[in-house]
Amino acid sequence: MDLVSILLWIVLGGVAGWIASIVMKRNAQMGMIANIVVGIVGAVIGGILVDLLGFAPATGFNFYSLIVAILGAIILLALVGMVRRAA
Repeated sequence: MDLVSILLWIVLGGVAGWIASIVMKRNAQMGMIANIVVGIVGAVIGGILVDLLGFAPATGFNFYSLIVAILGAIILLALVGMVRRAA
């Protein structure tokens, strides 16, 4: 994987995390680094989820990968919110 690919995946993670934070109404609480981390971790969660559900894997830098990353990031933010409320 070259540097440009890594940068593109960081951008995709940042966009996915940002959109998920808007959907979950946490945008004001999160900064750019948090959005990137949430988006990248969300992409992993989303990838595992679509694999378990039998959907096509999210490969490449495309719209489907962005949607999978957003859904995973929303799930991550929901789980974090549940843990915070329980504590």
